[in-house]
Order: sequence, then C-alpha cells, then structure tokens
Amino acid sequence: MANITQTDPVTTTASNSSGSRGAMVIVTSLFFIWGFLTCLNDILVPHLKAIFDLNYAQVMMVQFSFFSAYFIFAVPSGKIIEWIGYKRTMVLGLLTMGLGAFLFIPAASVPSFPLFLTALMVLAAGITALQVSANPYVAVLGSPETASSRLNLTQAFNSLGTTIAPFFGSMLILSAAPKTIAEMRQMLPANLQAYRLHEAATVKMPYLGLAVALLVLAFLIAKAHLPVLSVEHHDPGAATDSVWKHPHLVLGAVAIFAYVGAEVSIGSFLVNYLSLPQIGDMTTKVAARYVALYWGGAMVGRFIGSALLRKFRTGTLLAIAAGVASALVLTSMGTSGHIAAWAILLVGLFNSIMFPSIFTLSIDGLGPLTGKGSGLLVAAIVGGAILPVIQGVIADHIGVQHAFILPVVSYIYIAYFALKGSRLRGPAVATEAI
Repeated sequence: MANITQTDPVTTTASNSSGSRGAMVIVTSLFFIWGFLTCLNDILVPHLKAIFDLNYAQVMMVQFSFFSAYFIFAVPSGKIIEWIGYKRTMVLGLLTMGLGAFLFIPAASVPSFPLFLTALMVLAAGITALQVSANPYVAVLGSPETASSRLNLTQAFNSLGTTIAPFFGSMLILSAAPKTIAEMRQMLPANLQAYRLHEAATVKMPYLGLAVALLVLAFLIAKAHLPVLSVEHHDPGAATDSVWKHPHLVLGAVAIFAYVGAEVSIGSFLVNYLSLPQIGDMTTKVAARYVALYWGGAMVGRFIGSALLRKFRTGTLLAIAAGVASALVLTSMGTSGHIAAWAILLVGLFNSIMFPSIFTLSIDGLGPLTGKGSGLLVAAIVGGAILPVIQGVIADHIGVQHAFILPVVSYIYIAYFALKGSRLRGPAVATEAI
C-alpha cells in the first residue's frame, strides 16, 4: 500500500462506490472510538485531581501527556504507513491503544499519577496512528469538492463517542459523594492510601473493557477489505517544494493548534467549572453528565455542517462559527449561574465544523505535498497538550472563570485564518490526484 502522508499523489484502486462506502463505515468506527477515549480524559481530570490532591496546573498534565503524543508520534506514524500501509497501521494503532488501556490497571493498583500519565501517552500514541491515516484517507474516498463535508460527517461520529463518554465515565468512574480535599488532608496516612486505592480502582473495569473492545476491533479491521491507496505518478517538482513555502498550510497548523487547545481546555475544566457555587453549584458526578451536552453539541453541529458545507464556502462558515464561539465564552466569563453555564456548553455546537474545515482549507492545493501537510496538521494537535496547562496555571492564579480568556484568543485567531490566512497561497502545485 502507498500512502498520502508523504509526497506522492494517490488514488484508490477500488474506486467503486460500494467499496468506498464500506471503507467509510469502517474508518468512521475508528473516529468514534478515539473520540470516546479522548473525552474520558475530561472525567479523569477531576477524578485524579481529587485522588492525588493536585492543583489545576498539575492535573492538566493529563491532557499534556495525552496530546503531546500527537507531536511526538505524528511523523513516525507517517513513516509506519509508508512501510506497512494504511490498514496495518490502523490495526497497529488499535493494538497500541489496547496496551495503553491495559496499563490503567497497574496505574490504579499502586496508585500512581505518573503511571496514569504513561498509560495515557501510550493510548494517545495509538490514536495518533489512526489520526494520521484516517483523516487523509477519508479525503480521497470521493470527490475533492466534498472532502470537507465527508470529514465533517466522520467527525460527527467522533463527536458521538465524545457525547457518550461522559455518561459512561460519570456512572463507572466518579463516586457519588467523594471526599473533599480538606477531608482527605485530615485522614491518617494509612486511611488516605486505602481511600486512594479504592477511588483509583474505579477506572479498572471500564478501561479493561475498553482494552478488550479495542483488540476485537483490531481483529475485525485486520480481516476487512479496504480500498488500497496506490501511487498514481511522481511529480519531479515536488522534490524542490516544501510545506513551509505554503503560508495557508502553516497558518492552518497554527489554527489546528489553537482549535484543539481551546476545545480541550474548555472540556477539561467543565466539571470543575460547573461545580462552582456561582456557576452550577452541582456535584462532580452531575456536572460530568453536562459535559455530554458540550460534546453532543459538536456532534449535532457536524451533521448540520456536513450539509451546509455543500452549499456555502468553508471559510465563511468557519469564520461565523469561530466568532460565535468567542462571543459565548466571553458571555460565560462575564455572567454567572445558568447563563454562564449554558453559554459555555453551547460552545461545543460551534466547535463542530472547525477541525475538518481548518484541515481541508489547509491542505487545499498542496497536490503531492498533501501527505506531508497532513502530518504537520496532525502534529499541531499538540495544542491540546500545551494550552490546557497554560490555562491551568492561569486558573490557579486568577480563577477558572477568568482563565477562559485563552480560548477566546484562540477563536479570534481561527476567525482570522478563515477570512484571510486560508487564502494565502504558496507555489502552485499539481492537484489532480487528490
């Protein structure tokens, strides 16, 4: 199998519609599973914060460990696709994810925060392999004019996973009445260790079940027939070109960094934010269920966006979505109670079309550099590692509510990219194969 994460334009050797539809179903299942696992981090953040008595900056190492894997493993994943092809890389990614899920069991048995972070990084390494292969794979399974629409559709099922995960996590991981930090600090060391072991053990069965499910899915993918991506021709001019010569791609990578960072930052703080007396005044278990509305909004928005993007310019819709998202965050920052809570939850609806829209605008016109451009964009997902930690530091100093200024800045930049940055073009390259 050839790949589109390197330098060659490609096409599917099985171009019939039934083969493409079957491949879309299979690949869409991968979008669902990594969305589910990614969103469980939003449940782990308040859970581990309480167990290990961490401040916001410390507990955001959960997201740092997870999303830094995208930066570390994006390029190696592209090389793996070059060596063994798409299908085997998907299987390898699922097996790696299964290993990461299994590692939650020893991490909870100690319990050890560094071991939890290690498990999360292994899990994310597998997801990175899926991301690098699946996004561009979907892009070539049909007309280039509808690539953004197809990515929105698959991302909608990714959001279905993120919508279900908070309910799953709140029921199986979060305690109904966890002890407060003050109560934990008054406990004897032996009693405190016993309590931490009890609380940490709640992640064992959920992640064991997920590990088994990932292994089963890996087996099914290995047995499935996917259209093969084969090299169409080599472009001699590609050797002298570079992704860094295409401003819209570089600015798009920054936009991906900003978007993922903003989305993950908001999701990571939602449980603690909604638990604040001046916002929602609810338990963490109840607040976790409201997180599903944030991610559910993204799911609904992506189904709607998949249809709208067939009729309207991608850049225009992206600018509108970013503008509304920034306004909603500012509203939540400046109000309290139900208004503040619902304003921040509604941001998910407008996050919906951002990733696939930025992705397709960024790789537009790259031709034989599309693969390398895709790798750069996936590496930029590291924004989900860096911005939540920065927001955690801000929250520790000025409070959670005011720390949301960071996502506001991110959305303003995305609006700029949609209206201006995405139109900047570098050297002309052939695009007939993508």
